[in-house]
Amino acid sequence: MENMGLKYLITGATGFIGANIVRSFLDENNEIHIIVRETSNLWRLNDIVKDIIIHYCDINDSDKVERVISALKPDIIIHNAIYGGYPFQKDSMKIINTNFLGTVNLLNACIGYGFKCFINTGSSSEYGGKNKPMSENDLLEPIDDYGVAKAAATLYCQSIARRYNLPVFTLRLFSPYGYYEEPTRLIPYIITSCLRNEDIKLSNPNPVRDFIFIEDVIEAYKTVIKNAQYLTHGDIFNIGTGKQYTVKEVFETIKEIIGYNKEPLWGTAEGRVSDTFKIWKADVTKSKEKLGWEATHSLKEGLTKNINWFTNNLKLYTR
Repeated sequence: MENMGLKYLITGATGFIGANIVRSFLDENNEIHIIVRETSNLWRLNDIVKDIIIHYCDINDSDKVERVISALKPDIIIHNAIYGGYPFQKDSMKIINTNFLGTVNLLNACIGYGFKCFINTGSSSEYGGKNKPMSENDLLEPIDDYGVAKAAATLYCQSIARRYNLPVFTLRLFSPYGYYEEPTRLIPYIITSCLRNEDIKLSNPNPVRDFIFIEDVIEAYKTVIKNAQYLTHGDIFNIGTGKQYTVKEVFETIKEIIGYNKEPLWGTAEGRVSDTFKIWKADVTKSKEKLGWEATHSLKEGLTKNINWFTNNLKLYTR
């Protein structure tokens, strides 16, 4: 699919992943529209806000969403509005409303407008714990409200895609890291603490995750859009590296790159239920074979780029 000069609508654009999506597609001379709440903090977009078109709308307001979509009729919709991905986001009703009902409102509003591609951003949290790499066909057994809501949203998108024969797809992201990430997240927290030579408080050295660099994630979105006309409507793709690393391995890699000379204060931060699983990584067979995408950055390569960015943008993370 030729994607130059298309009209994009991106939700969740003020967040870590959404802001990177906006920046990447803006570089390709597309017309970028974003949906944000009146209270949204635009710090990740401040330098480019003049180049994008902002629609102030809560995706839980179905009437407002319908009016925005009706007026705009976007070619490409990238749905990335989430709540509950961080441990401090615990409001169950807000998790359900934003992740599931917000998705229902947005997709329902788009059904009649002939869009070229709708990408729903899913999560590995939909799977719950498995004793093997997670595959798109695995039984969904989420262990928290966030996973439940994301799984429901994915299933709804798949149902609508099949029912109306629409180009709707879900990318199940594993553990993205990169530019503009929330400062309290593991990797930016370690990087900024190392750069400032501060003590680092961590819960446990052993939890594992499939960490994937943001540039690889963005390339996955671009690949879906490029190939949308050839993909099965409703398809789901894992977006990970197929490799997992412990928190300790991530810390040691960052420590080596930066030259930090302290050890973490293990056991001084709160852990998560998912920290107990021995395997948490993607089976990326389908993404490679059917989508034609795979991650190209090793952990060290991605962290090196990320550290360079944080070094040059540390002022954005001033406490």
